[in-house]
Amino acid sequence: ETQLKRLGYRAECVESGEAAVEAIDGAPFDLILMDRQMPGLDGLEATRLIRARERERGERRTPVVALTADALDSARRECLAAGMDDFLVKPVSGEDLAAIVTRWVNYASA
Repeated sequence: ETQLKRLGYRAECVESGEAAVEAIDGAPFDLILMDRQMPGLDGLEATRLIRARERERGERRTPVVALTADALDSARRECLAAGMDDFLVKPVSGEDLAAIVTRWVNYASA
């Protein structure tokens, strides 16, 4: 959250997958940074639910970027298969975060 604010973005942080799904239900977001492992509903299942709601409601697809400590290709494939659009390995540098946010926020607004 601090890195995003330093870059000039407004951020809303939640503690669980359930809270993430609930948060996007109330307001549009330009980008979702989703931790792969969270208490309760994990990031993969939360993303699947978000994608299902977008399809059901005919809403635009909000880019979802995975945040994970797992750098294996299998983790990346699993995230993409769940409906995530991109993948960042933690710890994330400010430079990498800025690049990914710029890429996907510009994509979402195009």
